Amino acid sequence: MKKNQISRRRFLSATSTTAVAASGLLARFKPAAAMTGKLAITGGAPVRTKKWPIWPNWYAEVENPLLAMFRTGNWFRGSGEHVAEFEKAYAAMMGSRNCLATASGTTALMTALHVLGVDAGDEVIVSPYTFIASYNVVFLLKALPVFCDTDIDTMTMDPKTIAPRLTERTRAILPVHILGLPVDMDPVLEIARRHNLVVVEDACQAWLAEYKQKKCGTIGDLGCFSFQNSKHLPAGEGGAIIGNNEIMVDRCHSFHNCGRPFGTSKGDSAYYMRASNFRMQQSQAIILMSQMKRLEKDTQIREQNARYLKEKLQHIPGIHPYKLNDGVTRAVFHLFPFRYVQQEFDDIPREKFLQALQAEGVPCSSGYGPQYRDGLIEEALNSRGYQRLFSKSRLKRYREELVLPQNDRLCRESVWFTQNLLLGSQADMDDIVHAIQKIYEQRSELSRS
Repeated sequence: MKKNQISRRRFLSATSTTAVAASGLLARFKPAAAMTGKLAITGGAPVRTKKWPIWPNWYAEVENPLLAMFRTGNWFRGSGEHVAEFEKAYAAMMGSRNCLATASGTTALMTALHVLGVDAGDEVIVSPYTFIASYNVVFLLKALPVFCDTDIDTMTMDPKTIAPRLTERTRAILPVHILGLPVDMDPVLEIARRHNLVVVEDACQAWLAEYKQKKCGTIGDLGCFSFQNSKHLPAGEGGAIIGNNEIMVDRCHSFHNCGRPFGTSKGDSAYYMRASNFRMQQSQAIILMSQMKRLEKDTQIREQNARYLKEKLQHIPGIHPYKLNDGVTRAVFHLFPFRYVQQEFDDIPREKFLQALQAEGVPCSSGYGPQYRDGLIEEALNSRGYQRLFSKSRLKRYREELVLPQNDRLCRESVWFTQNLLLGSQADMDDIVHAIQKIYEQRSELSRS
């Protein structure tokens, strides 16, 4: 693996003064007996045995409205008012003129891209460090997801790598505000303007996140959100599209409702466009209206704990917390990410570090892998449809250009904490820090295990 330029942390970990210097840094945060004893993975007592905050949370106040709605028999949006109420409230909260509720974040993305003109044979620039849905929707539209690279520090789309990926078939850019960390949107928008491209923001993990005081999802042509069970605003499933262009959002409404005319989206028949059924249910909207009441407060707690956790963890050799893009005025931390650089941690593999951290009572994961190497891409490129839509030379060049060194490295080094951990107390954050400190100080024991 190609090594980074030497940083202060690497210098400390690579010289004979490391132990002294690092001990001085760690001592500032060390609680009594936190780093003593054996690692839990080798039979010692774990740092933490308490449970973490649960997610999602249910509120009894929503039960009567749900029961009343079910008793009416008006369960779908066509015969009830609750989805429209949610759309109005969500648009107001996000500072957008219009909102359309959908069945999921995936259907929101698919609807937005279709309405903005992404069609069979087109190409879409997309972030590679994302949930698979971000580029599955491009495939489902029979277009080609073209990956730019990831900025390894911010973990978001690197705008500098977009221009070399553009072709005469590029129609859209799909930046992903992944983990609740906003993309550097100004250069993305400038590239889109210069090349006459549309921009659909995948804000499915970024409710209330902001770039230069603008909420994510309101910056591009359309913004898409998810309300799946793990999300900060959960309803089991569900999604939304927001935008300030009424004509665009009305067309999205028609497309998600079997092609029926809506608002400014008019036709000469009852079903005037090719479309699908991506509607939100009444029950989802009622649940979301209840969950919205806690979103701002919870977001503030996550922000505070993320800042505290980052400040403590950045002093531990080998632990490199996220960095925010310069224009970010609010990150919302659907996940708390850092990079684990094993060369700075006595070359202990990430998998062993994760196992040790979990044994200490701290849930964690390795995050996204390089999904574009899992066979999904080849399955599409070898299909009859893509063989018809794209020339052999274009598909050959596409394969050759699937080189994403920074994203590959991020996939090898990333570690995540889920958002419910960030809803704990400062003492809970200290448990995370102490567990990682303990592993670092006992790393020789871990390397022998």
